[in-house]
Amino acid sequence: MGLREEKKRQTRTLLADTATALFAEHGFERVTVAEVARAAGVAVNTVFNYFPTKEDLFFDRQDEVVGRLALVVRERPAGTSPVEAVRAELLAGLDAGEPTYGLDPRAAAFWRTVTDSPALRARLLDLGERAEEALAAALAEEAGGAAEDPLPRVLAGALAGAHRAALAEVRRGMVAGEPVDAVRERVTAAVTAGFDLLAAGLAGWPANAEGRPVGG
Repeated sequence: MGLREEKKRQTRTLLADTATALFAEHGFERVTVAEVARAAGVAVNTVFNYFPTKEDLFFDRQDEVVGRLALVVRERPAGTSPVEAVRAELLAGLDAGEPTYGLDPRAAAFWRTVTDSPALRARLLDLGERAEEALAAALAEEAGGAAEDPLPRVLAGALAGAHRAALAEVRRGMVAGEPVDAVRERVTAAVTAGFDLLAAGLAGWPANAEGRPVGG
């Protein structure tokens, strides 16, 4: 990474960290972009150069989150089904404490801020929908079916929905003040069992992409 790129990375991190601290202290709705800029020691236009909206400042890793499941499916090892790949990624993230999963007591303030803000709740829903759409595109590409085929979108809904539900349970536990290890153990058990059930019906994808039951 060159000096210019490193400087940009540092500025972006500074802005996001400054905004997160202000949002946690005062609430998302009460903090302006101008206040973030002033606290970070930069011009308002500099903030908008990195983050087009205030919601982007809060969800500063949203591109990574939106593209994660599609990337996992596209880059999975040969012989691994999409269900297995998504489950493995989710379990590994829970075990390693992936920051965007929020399995950390410090994440409680972050998620309380989301809960208290209609704008952030709407953005969170939008991110989930975009991640699901990206996953559906990856499944459709792999199946090579007709563009209007709804099956990849249905399967993406099942996988992305299970992924979201697991992370919502993580958030619930952190906001409630539960011990990290207890939340991790409970969610890991649910992911293992839940994805076993999904795998029973989806493991044959894309061999059963025409909509036939596996083995049918």
